[in-house]
Amino acid sequence: MKKIISLKLNSCRYLLHCLTITVMVAIQFASNDIFVQEIKPNVLYISIDDLNNWVEYMEGHPQVKTPNINRLVERGIAFTQAHCTTPLCKPSRSAILSGLNESKTKVYSNGNKFNYSEYTLLPQYFAEHGYVSYGTGKIHHSKINDKMFQIYSEPHQRWSPFSSEEVLYTEDEFPSKGTKNPRHVIYNGPGGKDYVLPFNRMPSERNLNRTSGESFDWASFDLPDEAFGDGLVTDWAIEQLKDHPSDKPFFIGIGYYRPHIPLYAPKKYFDLYPLESIQLPQVRSDDLDDIPEAGKKRALSAVTAGTHQNVIAHNQWKNAVQAYLACISFIDSQIGELLDYLDNSPYAKNTIIVFFSDHGWHLGEKQAWGKFSPWIHSTNTPFIICPAGSKTNALCHEPVSLLDIYPTLVEMAGLPEPEMDGVSLVPLLKNPALDNHRVVTTYVGEDVYALSSKKWRLIHYGDGSEELYNIREDPLEFINLIDNPEYRSVVTELKRHIR
Repeated sequence: MKKIISLKLNSCRYLLHCLTITVMVAIQFASNDIFVQEIKPNVLYISIDDLNNWVEYMEGHPQVKTPNINRLVERGIAFTQAHCTTPLCKPSRSAILSGLNESKTKVYSNGNKFNYSEYTLLPQYFAEHGYVSYGTGKIHHSKINDKMFQIYSEPHQRWSPFSSEEVLYTEDEFPSKGTKNPRHVIYNGPGGKDYVLPFNRMPSERNLNRTSGESFDWASFDLPDEAFGDGLVTDWAIEQLKDHPSDKPFFIGIGYYRPHIPLYAPKKYFDLYPLESIQLPQVRSDDLDDIPEAGKKRALSAVTAGTHQNVIAHNQWKNAVQAYLACISFIDSQIGELLDYLDNSPYAKNTIIVFFSDHGWHLGEKQAWGKFSPWIHSTNTPFIICPAGSKTNALCHEPVSLLDIYPTLVEMAGLPEPEMDGVSLVPLLKNPALDNHRVVTTYVGEDVYALSSKKWRLIHYGDGSEELYNIREDPLEFINLIDNPEYRSVVTELKRHIR
């Protein structure tokens, strides 16, 4: 009998919560201002790893299919000129989550220590103001994720359907790792099959003194989404939303691993992009001719992935592009599952959604693969903000930084605004055409930076050499204008804005 009474009380509370949200949303729309709210909005924070501008709204690749990211565009404001603070996981995420740039955090690379205890990180700030904070997947690039959230879960199969032990080379296999015939066998792996890694049969160019597997690899698997970490991330997040106590707002951080390497995904997403029809990125054979030596060295290194020379030698360029596109569609499908649940939940009209990637990624542009470069392929990222209850469906072409996420969410939620290095984007959310005359700084290490305005990009290397591009006329940065005296005043003006 007590159980029946309890169930009735819970049902009444649930109905009262739904009624409260419905009434407040009506008031909100009646005021014709999506930022006027009487109750605290929930926050759905979706972070993607290594996704460049290959999403439909940014037109980075003509074949990409991202219908669910399009759903986010339809209900929010999508930025076309968003740039990361550093095109590398740890420094980018440290800046986003602290709201502070590299000069404050001292994190310029993945090797720098992030003293997280010195800061109130974004989910912690919301928790301090009455929110229940959940997190899953890759939010920060370290083991501090469980310290940032009140409730956190990281799936066991993070990067691939294989366990971390399965991908290790045996003592007998290890000598083959950097040779023309690398060979590591996984017996009775996922689906009860045997696998020979790497799938692309390319010799490793990194970590040759470690028995870990080669991550610069790609393959399809006849396995369900839940065999991968990203499928588990989605399932866990939805379960938390189902069980969330209705009397408190939530902040839920969801960190997807794909399209980070290895580019592994279920076969059904590869089937969306037949190999024979794959279009390669638009490149020029002479693209490095007008680039300083410091830039050439960075483009041709295998620090974060592999070399273009190795990819071409093994006839794997189309295969890699196909796999990257497949991984994007895999993540897009996960976002669709999240939105389907959210749209049919009591939180549908009272949840802010922020969607972004920590930085971009090269797939042969400038003969580069991976990240940690100063070019637009590496710094420019997808970034969408959907105010609660909004159907704005607008593009914003003003330069913005991922540093702006923290102050923007704080203002949208009506919380006290701490001092941060980013700026609130609420004015642009209200008027996406507002000219902000902004120049955004991206650091690639301590002594290399890129300055991005609406029309120009200036790249400066530690040795003093530079590149200048008119991205309005040359969006792929083919023509370096730095030696043209006509643009000296442009360089001077851009440098006035360096952070």
